[in-house]
Formats: sequence, C-alpha cells, structure tokens
Amino acid sequence: MAKNVAVFGGNFNPPGVHHRLIAEALAKQFDEVVVVPCGPRPDKPTTNDVDPIYRATMVDQTFRGMDRVTVELFDLEQSTFTRTHKLDEKFAERGEPWHVVGTDLIQGGKSGDCFIQRNWQHGEDLWNQLNFAVISRPGFELDKADLPPRHKVVEVESPGSSYLIREKAFKRESVGEMTVPEVASYIDRYRLYRGTITNRTAKYEITEPRFMIFYDQRNPKAHAIASEYQDMADPQNPNCILVIGGDGTMLQAIRSHWRSRLPFFGINAGHLGFLLNDRMDLPEDRFPADDMILRQLPLLYVETESPEGEIKDALAFSDAWVERASSQTAWIEVSVNGQVRIPKLVADGALVATAAGSTAYARSMGATPLLMGTPAMILVGSNVMQPPNWKSVILSHDSHLEFQTLNREKRPIHGFADGEPQGEVNVLRVRTSRIAAIELAFCAGHDMAEKIARIQFPA
Repeated sequence: MAKNVAVFGGNFNPPGVHHRLIAEALAKQFDEVVVVPCGPRPDKPTTNDVDPIYRATMVDQTFRGMDRVTVELFDLEQSTFTRTHKLDEKFAERGEPWHVVGTDLIQGGKSGDCFIQRNWQHGEDLWNQLNFAVISRPGFELDKADLPPRHKVVEVESPGSSYLIREKAFKRESVGEMTVPEVASYIDRYRLYRGTITNRTAKYEITEPRFMIFYDQRNPKAHAIASEYQDMADPQNPNCILVIGGDGTMLQAIRSHWRSRLPFFGINAGHLGFLLNDRMDLPEDRFPADDMILRQLPLLYVETESPEGEIKDALAFSDAWVERASSQTAWIEVSVNGQVRIPKLVADGALVATAAGSTAYARSMGATPLLMGTPAMILVGSNVMQPPNWKSVILSHDSHLEFQTLNREKRPIHGFADGEPQGEVNVLRVRTSRIAAIELAFCAGHDMAEKIARIQFPA
C-alpha cells in the first residue's frame, strides 16, 4: 500500500512555532510530511526580503528532530518556484501526495471561486483531481461545502503568522514566543527583517555548552583534548559542534554535520589549523570564551554532467576542481557567468576555491590565499601550459563558473568536490550555494592574517 505523503509547501519567511504545530498535526495523520520552502514568487515579493540561505537555515532549525518530517530545499537552491502540479509529480515517487492548504485558500470552493481555482496554474483541474490536506487558518472558518472533492481535514490550533514575526523583528521586539529558540537567536544575531544590511559575522556566547564532539581519532593529541570536554558532551541535544584536529578534521565535520545548522568551534591539534582556534587562545578559567565571533561561511554548489548526460550535484566547503584522467594534458574551456574567458586552457586541471578553502590546494597551485570571509572565490590552474604565464584570478563570490572538456575521447577529465570523486565529467559547474553555509566560531584573539603570513614569508 502506498504511503500518504503530506506536501507542506510555503514561504516560511520566517518559519514560526505555528508551522511546527501544523507539521506535528500532519505527522499524526500521514506517513511522511515533506516541508518545501519555495523560491522566488512573483506574487509575493516579501519572499526575497532575506537571502535564501537564511530561510533554509531557519526552516531546518524549526523542523529539526521531528518524527516523520523532512525538509526539501531544492526550490531555494535552484531559485525556482515549483508549481503544485509539478510537486505532485515529484512526490508521487514516494507515495500518494496530499497538498497542505489553509482554509483561506478554499473559501468559495462550492461556487468555483476559491483562490486555488482562480489563481493556481491548472487550478480547476487540480481542485478536482489532487488530494488536499486542509488546515484551519485563524479568521477563515471552515465551510464544509467549500471542501475540494478529495480532502482530509486536519484539526490544529496554530495561531501566528510569518507577517507578525517579521513585523516584530522590524520593531526590534522579541520573537521568542512565535519561533523556536534557535530561530529567534538567529534572527537577532544576523539582524534579519530589520530593513538594514544583514550581518555575515556576529558575536557569540554559549552559556551552557552542550557539545557534539568530533575529533581526529588517529591523533593522540586530539584524543587527549577531546577527553577534557567529555563532561560538556551532549550528542543527543547539542548546541555546538566541537571539532578537534586539523583543517582536514574540520572539513570532515562540516561535510557530515552542516545540515544540523549548529555552530562549529575548532581546537587545533594539527599543524597551522586555519579553520580552528589555537589552544593558547582559549581562556584558562572557562570554556568557551564569552567574546567569540561567528563567521557565516557559504559552501559551493557543484553540478557535474557525465559523458552519458547524467546530472549530479554535490556540495563543497573548500574547493571543486577538474583534473586530467589520462596521461594527456586536459583541454578545458573556462566560462564565467556564461562568458567564455579561456577558450582553451591546457593544463593538468583547474580549481575553484572559497576564501576559506584558499589556503589548501589553491595555495599549493600558486594562488595567494584570501582572508576568511572575503566575498570572493579563486580560480587557479594546475601546471598551466596555455595561456602562457596564466596562474589564477579572483572572482566575485556570486560568480558562476563552468569547466568543459574540449576533447573527451583523447583528453577525459575527472571532477572532484572537496576531494570527493565525482567520476568522469564532460562539464563541471560551480557557484555559491543558496542553501548551504556553516557558522564557524573563533575566539576574539584568533588571527587568520597572521596564520596566512606564516606560510607566505620564509621563517
């Protein structure tokens, strides 16, 4: 028997406790509840009031840990608004879709004059053919005569609205009673919905640390440090991810846990540890420090196209690249924002790095590292033969890059995202992700510039 899947779409701008209450009620009647925040909507310009990365984070925070509830962020990542009939086709693979609507959208249904029938694409057909889970909305009483032919009524008391949350945030009033605590804190530290430029850094303090501890188990020093913080560990209900090791360990932790939307705090037990705090920076009498800084750092969205035409995607925190897959040098066409910038790059490969990842492979290829938080990416070639003397270039963080092989039969290339093989590719595309970012915490004394200086000047 097919599963009943409740498709709970909406703006969630921002998500509130009322949305969580609706999801809880749906989970009692359906096998699965899928929350789908939409991308830009022509009929609701407020959807674009904040960057999609903020909405993606808040939606994950709101619905975290709920039984039978999952969050799908494809519309936010692709900056699309998937219409209901397309959502029905997409989720039919999981079972029988039921589309969640409020009583405000079905008023007038008995006379063929409700919002769905009048305004949705293929509205009349959808009204008669699709399944609807109807939720009561404050101020819109249910008239059973308005119900669509295929329906389930889900009773839930869910006062509240995203509009009221935005209004309170704009007035600098507390939204703590209308959102989950994590969202209230997130809105406050990044100054969302205040009509000002949002922050990418924020002050940070944990009064009662509950750590998920992630450490390099092959490193005795990391193991010893981890044992010192076991009394603060709470892997079932953490509020911070404590990472102990080197930059590679931090990269593994980010890949595994970025979707938890928890801050990462690193303690360096490796070498330079660009992404971690030095032990000497930690206060002796308490941990963590109460004057920490959070940096919001985006991941890269990587899309590959195989020789067979298969499209796959991946995320990378540090870098993504292509490299030759044979003894022959690669011939690569390099495009930036749809414009061919290098018609024929003859090299062993080409790499795109974030500012945070620029101290790794990009530096070893000859690029100058960027300070963490710089709104830029680095494009660099490996063992470049043509164009002569070309090495690297700095690009805006919102650039779209594409690497395409010019001779697949003789000069195939392989793709990689943070070192993870993507197989043979014809095309690899890279841009900043619209949904994936992490918050990296540093002590106030952490000096990234000094660490970069150490590797650029001889000892």
